[in-house]
Amino acid sequence: MATQYEIEHNIKPSTSSGDSRRRRQVDMATFDAHLHQILPTPASATGAPSEQHNNPHAVPNPVDVAALFRLLQDQMGTLATTAPTPENREFLRELVESLELDVAHPPTAIAGVSQEYLDSLDRVDRKTLKPADTCPICAEKYLDDQYCLVVELPCHHSHRFDLECVGPWLRSKGTCPLCRKELNKKKEVVKDEEDEENDDPDGLYA
Repeated sequence: MATQYEIEHNIKPSTSSGDSRRRRQVDMATFDAHLHQILPTPASATGAPSEQHNNPHAVPNPVDVAALFRLLQDQMGTLATTAPTPENREFLRELVESLELDVAHPPTAIAGVSQEYLDSLDRVDRKTLKPADTCPICAEKYLDDQYCLVVELPCHHSHRFDLECVGPWLRSKGTCPLCRKELNKKKEVVKDEEDEENDDPDGLYA
């Protein structure tokens, strides 16, 4: 199954020993397949009504949802066992622990972002990446992959990840793995007193 960056770069995955793909990068093909089974297909993606078991109020089966989070947890746990640095190992363990509640007590709805949101994330230009820049999840150097696909999350310009690594987390949790800010909520517009005064310069609504 082709990965997102292979699709975007129109390349075929290599099976040779000289493949430039990094060994610690998250492989979530099973996660994606399971997610598609338990989530309805958006009408905009198929041109047909949303598939929701003929019940607009249906929710995912708790067992299926728990299995989804377990898949993600297992992937993060596997990466933690081969973490190259103590910092990376601790970060991955924190992610594993935070998923435990979702596994034990599955939410009635998956709070993750949509695939459209994932596709719209800002791509980081390869030319701006430094040789030592690494993905917080897999801890691999971005430039070790000649087809690296790095995304920048809207919460902070330094919160960058391999799309393949952060995609499953965003699709299931909907938060930044680093700061845990919710990414699928609209920004709230906060007006200060000066702005409010400018909205009514003649004092007609006082």
